[in-house]
Amino acid sequence: MHRVVVLALPGVYPFEMGIPKRVFGSVVDGTGRPLYEVVTAGLGADPVPTDADFSISAEHGPEILATADTVVVPALAPLAPMFTEGTLSEPVRAALAHIRPGTRLVSICTGAYVLAAAGFLDGRPATNHWYCADHFQRLFPQVAVDPAVLFVDDGDVLTSAGAAAGVDVCLHIVRRDHGSEIANAVARRCVVPPWRDGGQAQYIEQPVPEQTETSTAPTREWALQRLDEPLNLAALAGHARMSVRTFTRRFRQETGATPGSWLISRRVDLARHLLESTDLPVERIAERAGFGTAASFRMHLRAVTGVGPHSYRRTFRHAAA
Repeated sequence: MHRVVVLALPGVYPFEMGIPKRVFGSVVDGTGRPLYEVVTAGLGADPVPTDADFSISAEHGPEILATADTVVVPALAPLAPMFTEGTLSEPVRAALAHIRPGTRLVSICTGAYVLAAAGFLDGRPATNHWYCADHFQRLFPQVAVDPAVLFVDDGDVLTSAGAAAGVDVCLHIVRRDHGSEIANAVARRCVVPPWRDGGQAQYIEQPVPEQTETSTAPTREWALQRLDEPLNLAALAGHARMSVRTFTRRFRQETGATPGSWLISRRVDLARHLLESTDLPVERIAERAGFGTAASFRMHLRAVTGVGPHSYRRTFRHAAA
């Protein structure tokens, strides 16, 4: 069974610390067998102080990190020297030394400071809470920070934005490991959307739009019902009764993405669902998802998942079964 170890460091945020257990602990196969084991590690035998008015007692010490398939570092309060000098305290450095090469690493919110200070993010793309993204980039110039997204998947290292974005990255991992059918079932159990549109750009403090501006949400819903049609930017803007320029600006404000990238993402989501849940041929799925040709579908699916339609179906139809 895949073991997830949550590293609870002093100043940990209780909400973010509980996300991995809530999400991964809800993942079961068709027989009800759990697919992940989630355990929590501290730096030692002493209770771990949180940023709330209580401490927690972790069942395990840092040695258990050596048995992890995935290590999650949840958000923590801005404590020195990590948040001031970009360096690790000796106990944290010693704990991280237990992690085996090839272990998947995940940070939630300011947990990215831990990964960056340890050198795990050197030369890699990453994200963090939008509020501290500038500080994070100044402290770790060797990291390519993207403050606009909910999470960054760089293969064996994943980083998420603040707070609830930890749910997004954990669901993404479930989807990557076991397919969208199982991930969607977990989302339903957790009473959260399986996928949130856009990135954290939509949550950054911005001037309030003028009251005369209308939302693009109805048009997004309209487009989702017509993914098999050749939708373009002019058609979307026309439905919203806006100019192309106004629609594009408003769409990005609300979702953090361009209309084109959002549309491709939704089409890939639909195609993945059809690959997992139907026996439709690739050409028919390409039509149903609006890619036009099987070649276009293969290109976009491979860009997102790293594999072609047949490999994806073989992997995730088997996982669902």
